[in-house]
Amino acid sequence: MVLYRRTVGDVMTEEVLTFRPTTPLQEVAALLDANDIVAAPVIDDDGVPVGVVSASDVLRHETGMPDPQGRDGNDVHAWSKAQARTAGALMSSPVFTARADWTIPRAARELRRRHVKQLPVVGDDGLLTGIVTRSDLLDTFVRSDAEIRGEVEQDVLGRILGLDGGTVAVEVRDGVVVLRGHLPEPRLVAVVVGLCQGVDGVVDVDAHLSAAGAD
Repeated sequence: MVLYRRTVGDVMTEEVLTFRPTTPLQEVAALLDANDIVAAPVIDDDGVPVGVVSASDVLRHETGMPDPQGRDGNDVHAWSKAQARTAGALMSSPVFTARADWTIPRAARELRRRHVKQLPVVGDDGLLTGIVTRSDLLDTFVRSDAEIRGEVEQDVLGRILGLDGGTVAVEVRDGVVVLRGHLPEPRLVAVVVGLCQGVDGVVDVDAHLSAAGAD
């Protein structure tokens, strides 16, 4: 039995504001503002993401400011965006996507590699199923000490290792897990520490563990 790690599917938003390529820019700007979001995917008639349009795209378009990331590429493309009247004409494409079964670290690496703040999530059929943002991923690492302690006691020590309650005392201070106790086998010391290190939100593990038969 392995420790359950949260995935993109656990933290993504399933109800996603989307646009069609034909959505007028005025409607894009109004909906982004009304929903207080910075970007949204553009989908085709089948529900497949074909691009992303952001509030900053709209703002640059309305003010005539250049793209600071240089994504417009060449003068022809820049001119086309300057004349945009719809989401499809202004959107960034191709769109980078994630899968619901991705681990949190994998999604975080993809966000960083692509220099984006959110990724539409698609299923096996390529259809949009949700969206995951940088803040969604960060929230998994910002957990209370009580949440971490509960997962260590119930999942790591109890469900996975089957240790009796009280075998190992667990304290958590600012994400640092402190373990004290006596284990039935020496090999379990490294196992306990390794599993605790894999718990979301754990900063470090301070183990004060002994074991029967250990030198």
